[in-house]
Amino acid sequence: MAHPFLVKDIAFQAGLSTATVDRVLNGRRGVRQQTVMRVNAAIRELERQQAGLEVQGRKIAVDVVMEAPERFTEAVRKAFESEAGTFMPTLFRSRFHFAETMRPQDISQLLDRIRLRGTDGVVLKAPDVPEIAGAVARLEEAGVAVVTLVTDLPHSSRTAYAGADNRAAGETAAYLIGERFADRPATVLVTISSSRFRGEEEREIGFRRVLREKYPHIGVIEISEGHGRNEETGALALKAIGSHPEINAVYSIGGGNPAVLDAFRQLQRGCLLFVAHDLDEDNLDLLRQGLVQFVLHHDLKTDVRMAFHAVMERRGALRASEKRHLSAVEVITPYNLPRV
Repeated sequence: MAHPFLVKDIAFQAGLSTATVDRVLNGRRGVRQQTVMRVNAAIRELERQQAGLEVQGRKIAVDVVMEAPERFTEAVRKAFESEAGTFMPTLFRSRFHFAETMRPQDISQLLDRIRLRGTDGVVLKAPDVPEIAGAVARLEEAGVAVVTLVTDLPHSSRTAYAGADNRAAGETAAYLIGERFADRPATVLVTISSSRFRGEEEREIGFRRVLREKYPHIGVIEISEGHGRNEETGALALKAIGSHPEINAVYSIGGGNPAVLDAFRQLQRGCLLFVAHDLDEDNLDLLRQGLVQFVLHHDLKTDVRMAFHAVMERRGALRASEKRHLSAVEVITPYNLPRV
């Protein structure tokens, strides 16, 4: 694969040794296909970053580790690439470690490998479980800033959290649905990708609190562990909607929204109100079609800038801020779509 990069730069980006990268580049035998794919992905990543490499200044390496559906990780990747030059002449180089599902022990081992290899910071979206909190503690003890993204690990020793106020987002969803059904019966299907994520739990807590206090006539049916993927989420939704004919609205915390709507269609049932999270490609399309009425959105670019800022502070490249601000939650309708 033709490229203008040094072997050591490709090795750094891929998290491999220079000897391994050299074997891949020269087509030597005995190299696993997965290793070849990592090297090729590292070269593509370096090519994407090439536009900013001519700017001389400090380079900071950040490893982005996320368990999330591909549609969300792709939005995160674009946000990191867009904001990489925000702090010029300092240039951020991001290495991405994405998977739709990961076992906690695998995430912990990945974080340990990153720590041993070396990095300036880690941006992390992961379940709030002891194994991961332990790996975060080891990174922080080694002087590596860990910034949680979108979903927090509040009891860990992480440096900072970058994202929205998830409890307020859930409360906002409850208000939108509660006002819509203030004078009529309603039962809301609440979808959660996984109960392991603190951010989703916070959204659900806020949602249920406002319904309980202000709209007690509105019922809730919850489904979980679809991991935001259409196939699994759709199967769970089909079963829940089929078992509960009173369901007539959706608050989607965990994604898989096309599959949830398809479950209504299969059962020839109507969904009177659908509230979702995040302006990914699925939700933009559903908003334009009028199948989703509200999307609760916060700007990932703001979160990325906050993460970069926290890493630079930890490295002594910026003066420490007195207070960090959470991202604002916006209510998006088909009539106020932002440019994303």
